[in-house]
Amino acid sequence: LRVEPVDDIIPQFAKAGANIITFHPEASRHPDRSLALIKDHGCQAGLVFNPATPLDWMDYVMDKLDIVLLMSVNPGFGGQSFIPTTLKKLKQARQQGGQPILLEVDGGVKVDNIAQIRAAGADTFVSGSAIFGQSDYKQVIQAMRNEITKGETSTESTQP
Repeated sequence: LRVEPVDDIIPQFAKAGANIITFHPEASRHPDRSLALIKDHGCQAGLVFNPATPLDWMDYVMDKLDIVLLMSVNPGFGGQSFIPTTLKKLKQARQQGGQPILLEVDGGVKVDNIAQIRAAGADTFVSGSAIFGQSDYKQVIQAMRNEITKGETSTESTQP
């Protein structure tokens, strides 16, 4: 959710059937309480970080996070290029966690960079124009899956 006030919207999304609700910490007066509200409604909870938003917010709410979504473009429209510094931020988020969380990336995810994104720690990927801008969706998705496997192999080989 990229709306304000986020706490007014959370119950509506939960009632509508959402099972995961994420929001930008800047949209909440008290992110810890907003995350608790999501959990109270039976949903998994997460934070969304814009490219310039520091991950420090995680330090104070880690016990309530199921998912962290890193925007790898500045939100607003599709077809933007992946911001390369997101790879460093992904690694930082994965290390900062200290508990199992889903780590999602949204923006500029394509066949040619998804292996790097996976190797940096992401396990969930959002890709729009890279898929829907092609005539054969199935072929692009399969190519992405193949690249994710390469990224997983790269991740395994760099772990102690």
